[in-house]
Amino acid sequence: MIKGLWTRETVALFLLLALLPLAVTWITAERWDGIVRLLVTLVIVYAWQLAFMLLRAQPPSLAGVITALAIAMLAPAAPGPFAYVLGVSFGVVIGELVFGGWGRNILHPATVAIAFLGFGYPAAPWPELPITATWGALAALGIGVAFGLVSIRLMAGAAIALGLAALAGLPVADPFIAPAILVTFTLLTCDPVTSAATQLGRWAQGLLYGGLIALFLSLWTGAATVQLALSAALIANLTAPLLDELALLAWHARRRRRLG
Repeated sequence: MIKGLWTRETVALFLLLALLPLAVTWITAERWDGIVRLLVTLVIVYAWQLAFMLLRAQPPSLAGVITALAIAMLAPAAPGPFAYVLGVSFGVVIGELVFGGWGRNILHPATVAIAFLGFGYPAAPWPELPITATWGALAALGIGVAFGLVSIRLMAGAAIALGLAALAGLPVADPFIAPAILVTFTLLTCDPVTSAATQLGRWAQGLLYGGLIALFLSLWTGAATVQLALSAALIANLTAPLLDELALLAWHARRRRRLG
């Protein structure tokens, strides 16, 4: 693709295209329940985008579809429609729109919304993702790498950490656990806006995500796998700016040694 055509909206469009295999596998498994949940989430997301367009001349973004898909797939079942609307609204507004829209946000709005619903309503059941979502997530990651939207270093770091966890006997490859780990990684950790920007930072963020998954599986007994994966993604994305800063400090230190 021509470099000058990489705008925020073309990035969102190609990212949405990359996620289509994941969306299709999930909708195929969930059928009408998944379709209704996704449509309701889309309405809430774009209602707030319309409000910000009218109040602040902030144009809507295709990234809202990605946000709605991530929330619909990963958010726990809120105890009533008001709680769900409140959680999605909090994530979209506080996680993205107040910063000026997609591309300027610090955290993925879906991460904020899911965390709000999960920690605000601890008794709400977390979803159990279909096994086929694993293949959808792998296909989405492959397409994302081909489009240049997903970092191969971020993926490699996570793969190394999860591989070591598997060698240690942790069930990260269990077909009932792997979907939550891979889907959360694909939708939230690999988001090109909120993931690390430096090469070393991406390696570190991937290692951190996989390492946190291993740690939580070892210590956090009784929690749903999606809850564990969401917590790992939240911490990994929160630390992405710090990892980039440390990577830049390391680069400057190496450069001073070579020049000195």
